[in-house]
Parts: sequence; structure tokens; C-alpha cells
Amino acid sequence: MEVPPSATRHCELVPGPTRDTAEFGAWIAWVRQKLTDWHLSAHDADAVLIAAELLSNATRHAGGILRLTLDHHDGVLRIAVTDPSRIPPRPPRHRPESTGGHGLFIINSLTLRWGTRPERDGKTVWADLSAPLR
Repeated sequence: MEVPPSATRHCELVPGPTRDTAEFGAWIAWVRQKLTDWHLSAHDADAVLIAAELLSNATRHAGGILRLTLDHHDGVLRIAVTDPSRIPPRPPRHRPESTGGHGLFIINSLTLRWGTRPERDGKTVWADLSAPLR
């Protein structure tokens, strides 16, 4: 059964507790597969980069059990990562001379908007990407 373009699509991946970025390959493969399933592979490059940055930040700064969520509705793909830390990310500051700390700057540049919301046991950092069906 084909999903109509205006339908809401939702899926979650709960990779489990980790601080091992070597697992990113499997997580990113999961994101790519969902984009293909939802006929959104034209947005693969930006979506994968955003997911990788959110996962990397959560792994580096929070660890613990993460949850990666993808939602697509009305041409917008929301990529969200929930982690057990209540500390919100710092606003992006671009420092070209720095070898790190560019993740949120990249996310800010590629997305329509991004933000955080508190959760009962941590926080969710989300980013909205323009992703019309093609």
C-alpha cells in the first residue's frame, strides 16, 4: 500500500547505552533505509549529516540510552535525538580555527529550525529539514 504524500510517517530507533561512535554506521544505515522507504532519498545527504551530528553530540555529551526519531509530515522531516542529560546544548558559535564544536552550526545552516525540549528523564534535540516528496 502506497503512503499518500500528506501522510505522517514516524519511526524510532533505540540503539541502547553507548559512548561508542563506531556504532554510527548502523544508525546511519537505518536512517538511509527509512528515507528510501519513505521516498525521501533525495534528502539523504543533509538528513544523514544532521542525524550524525545529533547522535555524535548526544553520545559525546550525555551517553546513556539514546533514542533516534524520524518524523515526516507536510514536506518536513524532523530528526530528533533524546538523551538522558538535562543540560541543553549551547547555541552555535562558528569558530573556524577550532577543530570541533561545529555540529550545531552545521545543523543551524542546513535546517529550517532546530531546538530542544525537556523530557522526564533528559532532553530531546530536534532539527526540521525541508523534505518534500520528489
